[in-house]
Amino acid sequence: MVEFRVERQTLAEAVAWAARTLPSRPALPVLAGMLVEASADGALTLSGFDYEVSAKAAVATDVTEPGRVLVPGRLLADIVRNLPPYPVEVVTKGTEVVVRCGSAEFGLQTMPVEDYPTLPEPPQPSGTVPGEVFAAAVAQVTPAAGRDETLPMLTGVRIDFDGDTMWLACTDRYRIAARELTWSPSDPGFTAGIVVPARTLADTARAIRPGSQVAIGLGGTGDTLLGISSGDRSTTTRLLDDQFINYRSRLSDAWSTTAKVRTAPFIEAIKRVALVTERNTPLRLDFTGDQVLIRAASGDAARANETIPALLTGEGIDIAFSPQYLLDGLAGIDTEYTRLECTGPTRPALLTAIPDRRDDDADSDTPPDDTGDTGFRYLLMPIRLTA
Repeated sequence: MVEFRVERQTLAEAVAWAARTLPSRPALPVLAGMLVEASADGALTLSGFDYEVSAKAAVATDVTEPGRVLVPGRLLADIVRNLPPYPVEVVTKGTEVVVRCGSAEFGLQTMPVEDYPTLPEPPQPSGTVPGEVFAAAVAQVTPAAGRDETLPMLTGVRIDFDGDTMWLACTDRYRIAARELTWSPSDPGFTAGIVVPARTLADTARAIRPGSQVAIGLGGTGDTLLGISSGDRSTTTRLLDDQFINYRSRLSDAWSTTAKVRTAPFIEAIKRVALVTERNTPLRLDFTGDQVLIRAASGDAARANETIPALLTGEGIDIAFSPQYLLDGLAGIDTEYTRLECTGPTRPALLTAIPDRRDDDADSDTPPDDTGDTGFRYLLMPIRLTA
């Protein structure tokens, strides 16, 4: 028997967090369920688990009858998301869970809660990082993760910890996206290197609430479990094999050509020119003097070109990329100017963000002189041009 009353928005956020881990094609029917636990002290916990990833959210509510029940998770999430803005009452009646909100009422058949597996306990936190910083870093690197499940390493995010520095990196062999950030470890000498499923990490990061602190911990037998918690929400995930390329050494080449362009106009021009491209059609960037010519063509069917200002240092270069891969990298740059560095039309090019100028810098028509970056680096293989 379970009976409780909770605000609709509070319930919707908790259900959405727990539902992220529910498999669309569960290996066992019981894994499609969401575990609902109401305790006598007024705590309501909702959990999802598929043996690889778990998610748990806790909220305070008015509990009339404590207990636990297992219900179809995705259906519950759909129902709660569409309820009117009134308090929600949930009560079990026999083999049915009744959800009432305003004049709406739903009945869900319960699932055998005794068959539900025991959820793993989140590891003790190894350190914390601001939620916005962590979520932004994950969003910057995960577009470069591979999709080929036969190469698990490429479908993950490599996370390296060394003292108060954290690196995140993804690669699909054609590009590398990496982000360096500062975090607060519990042990100043903490070091570790792990590979986390990129999809799981991306889903978790998107659901982190603004203004929260994120705690990260390693645990399980041989540190095979990653725990991420934020306030009253937590997620655990099994780790992938920690083999990964030495990505940092590939991001520190000596570049012979550097171009600086305004980020927003660059993105807009690429999107316009890319309208004429088809699958596997390259987009060419021809840097000369104080401009870059962006062009593409689909055989004799269509062509497009656009020129925008650029500040070039070194020899001019004509280089081609996949338009989507190029846009994925630029999406991770949130500063006014972007820096593109390369050594030739067949060698990888590096995209980085140029830190924005200070408010007291009067000249806004030229890029800032700062040679640093924001910690985000995106290395992209060009497409070899044919005659």
